[in-house]
Amino acid sequence: MASGPMQTCCVKGFKHDGTPTGRIESSFVNTQLGPVDAYITEPKISGSDEKKHGILFIPDVIGHTSNNAQLLADQFAARGYYVVIPDLFYGDFIEMNNFANVDLAKWKLGHYSDRKLAHDPASIDPIIEACIKKMKMELGIKKLGAVGYCFGAKYVVRFLKEGSFDAGYGAHPSFVDTEELAAITRPFSIAAAEIDGIFTAEGRHQSEAILKKAGVPWQIDLYGGVSHGFAVRGDIKDKRLRFAMEAAFSQAVDWFKFHLDD
Repeated sequence: MASGPMQTCCVKGFKHDGTPTGRIESSFVNTQLGPVDAYITEPKISGSDEKKHGILFIPDVIGHTSNNAQLLADQFAARGYYVVIPDLFYGDFIEMNNFANVDLAKWKLGHYSDRKLAHDPASIDPIIEACIKKMKMELGIKKLGAVGYCFGAKYVVRFLKEGSFDAGYGAHPSFVDTEELAAITRPFSIAAAEIDGIFTAEGRHQSEAILKKAGVPWQIDLYGGVSHGFAVRGDIKDKRLRFAMEAAFSQAVDWFKFHLDD
C-alpha cells in the first residue's frame, strides 16, 4: 500500500477555537443507502451568484461536524471556493480523542452503527459520486477540486480521474492502495508528516515512483518534526505546529490556484 490503515493517531488531536460561518444542509444528496447531510460554506462573490470553482472537502474519521474541518473549509471559501464537506459515515463519525470507546477496525466494519454499515468504498463512493454530480450539474461548479485529510485522502485519489475532480490535495493520507494511486489522471499534491506510521518514508518514496510513472502533475511536501494529523488536528498553540499547519493549507491553496483558477 502507498499508505497504511488507520491507527490511534487518526483520532488524536486538538480542537481549534473559532465559530464556523457555514451551515449544515440536511439531505444535501441522496444515495441508495439514504440521505447525506453536508456542511456548506460559500464564497462572497461581489455582484454575482456565479459559482465558478468548488472544493469537495473529504474529511477524516472525525467527520463533517468537526469544528476543525469546518474552520478549514471556511478558509478555502474565503479564497473564493464553494466548499462542501459531506457526511461520509451517515452519522457514525468518531469523536476526537475517543480512544477508550472505539476500536478502529470494528468501527470501519460498522460495528458501532445501528445500521452496521461498513465505512468502505461500497458505502462512500456513492456519496462522492452524488456530491460531484450535484456540485457540477445543479450548482454549476465549472472546476472542482478535492481535499482529503487522513481517511478522506483515499477518496480524493480514487476520484482523480476523467470527469470527476480537476485537481486534488491530500494531507497525511491513509488507506491508499498503490493501484488507486497509479490510476490517477489529474494533478495531485500531498502534504506529508515526517513522523507518520501510516504514510511512512517508504510509502512516500513508493508514491513518488508511482506518481512519476503516472505522468500527471504531482507534488509531495514533507513537513519536518510534525506527526500524522497535523494539517487538521495539530496544536495551534505550538508555534512550530501552527506554522506547519498553515503552510500545508497554503500548499493546497497554491495548488488549486494554479490548476483550477482561470
